[in-house]
Amino acid sequence: MSTIDANEIKRVKALGFLHNRGTDCFSVRIITENGVLNATQVRNLSEVAEKFGNGKLTFTSRMTVELPGIPYEHIDDVIEYVKKEGMHTGGTGAKVRPIMACKGTVCRFGLQDTQDIAKEIHDRFFVGYQDVKLPHKFKIAVGGCPNNCVKPNLNDLGVIGQCIPQFEEELCRGCKKCAIQAECPVQAATVKDKKLVIDPDKCIHCGRCVGKCYFNSIKSGKKGFRIDIGGRWGKEVSHGKTLIDFVDSREEVMKIIEKTLQFFKEEGLPRERFAVTLDRVGMDYAIDKILS
Repeated sequence: MSTIDANEIKRVKALGFLHNRGTDCFSVRIITENGVLNATQVRNLSEVAEKFGNGKLTFTSRMTVELPGIPYEHIDDVIEYVKKEGMHTGGTGAKVRPIMACKGTVCRFGLQDTQDIAKEIHDRFFVGYQDVKLPHKFKIAVGGCPNNCVKPNLNDLGVIGQCIPQFEEELCRGCKKCAIQAECPVQAATVKDKKLVIDPDKCIHCGRCVGKCYFNSIKSGKKGFRIDIGGRWGKEVSHGKTLIDFVDSREEVMKIIEKTLQFFKEEGLPRERFAVTLDRVGMDYAIDKILS
């Protein structure tokens, strides 16, 4: 049975300390800017776990780190200890939550530097919007390609790397064993009447076909981003819908995130998730308002 006042439990939760049921201890949530920690930071957290916690490090579904078993009286000590390596506690409340990013930065399928993009989103909207109260929490994920490993379309806003193949039809030889057709993971590329045809309704812009043609019919692809909004998972699941099919600059992505947050702040009702807001006001209205 906990002896700590309920109001105090609520206060320290806002600092990133979540009450461990039936005890006077807490799990401290450590923010990662983009799902990445350096070796020195990991050593620091190991020291915190040994000095103040129960010796364990756990990981959340949003790539933050939690250290359980922190006694109430050591909360301030933990905050100061992690600050030595530039880390902070938090990640709760009706605001922008820690940013998720897949390993697109190093993944062979990655079309974008996901970790660097997530760091910029972290700086501009997690840190920069700390004092901005939203109707509810707002989760952002950055995926490097349509594989969607971090499920961008199940977040309030998802950024997905794209690569639109630039097909030069005059270079196509209509090979009986087309390397592009063999490479395409969604059967969007087929050879018909001795010419390659790419179905735009099936193509997911994964970019795997770029450079695969023996005769250079697809030498390059136009890289950019798709942005989905209105996803969520949990007790209720909503699949995000596409806000914009293709954006070719990071700065435009940042502008759209900013306008989406402003829309949610203005149109959302208290304690209403963004997916519910979109259902209530209508997706067409939201898209028009955000992109105008």
